[in-house]
Parts: sequence; structure tokens; C-alpha cells
Amino acid sequence: MTSDATLPGPGRLRILDALDGAQAAQVLELLSDAARSDGVQAVSEQGRLRLRGGRREGVTHFLIDDGGLLVGYAQLEAADPVEAPAAELVVRADQRGKGYGRALGDALLDASGRRLRVWAHGGKPAARHLAQVLGMAMFRELRQLRRPLSPLDIPEPVFPEGVVVRTFVPGQDDAAWLAVNAAAFAHHPEQGSLTQRDLDDRMAEEWFDPEGFFLAEKDGELVGFHWTKVHREEQLGEVYVVGVAPGAQGGGLGRALTATGLRHLAARGLPTASLYVDADNVAAVTVYERLGFTTYETDLMYRTES
Repeated sequence: MTSDATLPGPGRLRILDALDGAQAAQVLELLSDAARSDGVQAVSEQGRLRLRGGRREGVTHFLIDDGGLLVGYAQLEAADPVEAPAAELVVRADQRGKGYGRALGDALLDASGRRLRVWAHGGKPAARHLAQVLGMAMFRELRQLRRPLSPLDIPEPVFPEGVVVRTFVPGQDDAAWLAVNAAAFAHHPEQGSLTQRDLDDRMAEEWFDPEGFFLAEKDGELVGFHWTKVHREEQLGEVYVVGVAPGAQGGGLGRALTATGLRHLAARGLPTASLYVDADNVAAVTVYERLGFTTYETDLMYRTES
């Protein structure tokens, strides 16, 4: 549908449940242009995956056109039954300062019933200012940590007794991985709520490599995993996600899996590794800092006070 909201200049706001191929391509181009200007993606990987493949439960797209040019985009995800809807937004770099960000923010507030969370990737000053204008307060800090992979001063991983490690087999390990992922991240809905469709989306991406997706098993049961990712253009390895089943936590399995993935990334000749961790997860931050990681940049999430 098309909104009649008041916008700067001749702009038009469209609110859609799904994007067609041409619309998705326009949004991806806008995101790429903004990333080149800002040095950081305005919309997360999960948000970018939601652009394609038709309607997604709980996902709404907001597009602002001005004179035939896509100048702004926002995405609202409201599938979580407990947490407030979460959003990400971006305005074309050469169109900023004209009120489009405020217009997208107001539309998101209206659509969410003024119960909203918004990511500001990179914590840029303009995003902080917009959050203040919208009456939102910062409540979550997500850190990107990095460390060099050469020299790799990490000892050979030592696994708990009885644990064996192998790599992921698509189609064979899907259900078991989804179950352990959900259990390991029950407190973290963004990760723990991943579905088969979400897994399929990632396995269809060019970067997916099952040889960098490590599974730990004990007595034939999956008890943990480390999924790595390679950003080829940046020559950057990523600790994409490390998870340990609740019953296997506390015995050093997570640290051993992390070391396994880092050694794999180093063997690929990558100079640097990165990962994301919540700043208030003190235990995880401490583990990663002991592995040589330091803060590279910070993403902030803001929410309405109500």
C-alpha cells in the first residue's frame, strides 16, 4: 500500500508486506551505496536476507521515493511475541538532512504503536541524534571485536572427554543444528528463533562453506558448534556463531570450538578475524579478550521509553 504521510518535498512513502524483485534490487543498491559512504551496513545480514523470497511473517518494508529515486528504506520485524518490534533504516547519503530519516522513524513509531526498538549500526552521530528526536533511549550495545590471525598464538584446542568434532552436512544436520541453536540461544531471540527457511537462506549465499561449520558431538548427540564465515572482499574471517547446548556448558567446549574455527580461518590465509558480542555479556567478552580480541566498532540499539 501507499501511505499519505506528510513527507519532505514530493516524496512518497510506501509500506509493503513484501518486495518484488525490482524493489529488492533497488533497496540492495541503496544499502550498498550507503555502506560505501558510511563504512558500515545500515541493515543487518538477516534484514538483507528478508528482502528477497516474498512475504516474511511479521516483516514490513518502508520505502520513500522522491522523483523516481529511492531515497530511504526501513524494515520492521514484529514476529517476537514478547519484545517490542525491531527496526533498521537508511537514507541515501546525498539525500540526508532533508527529513527523510525522521519521516521513516515516525512511520515506524506509528506502525509499532510507539513500542519500538531501532538499531544504529556503527553508532553514528546522525543516528544518535535521530533516536533522540524520536524520543528513544539507548539500551543495548553490540560490539564488533577483531584480532589478527597472524601470528595465531592460540594453543591447540582441548575438548572435553568423549567429544568429537566434524563438519556440517547440509540436509543431514539441519534439524539437529536448529534444535541446539534454539536451546543455546533461548535467551537471545534474534539467533535462537532461526528456522529452516533462515538456515536455507544462509546456505544459499555465496559465502556458505560447510567445511567452516564445525559440529561437536558426544555419544552421537550434537552438543555444540562453531559456524565461521569468510568475507572475501574484505579478506576478513568471522566467528559467525558459537553455540553450546545447555547441558554441555561450563566445561570449556565453547572455548575449544572457538579455537578450532580461528585455526581454520588462519589456515585459509585470512589476516583478521571478527565477531559480535553484547557488551553486557561480561563472561563472553572476557573469554574473547583473553583470545586476543579488541573492540573494533559498536552497534547501538535504541528503544521507546513506554
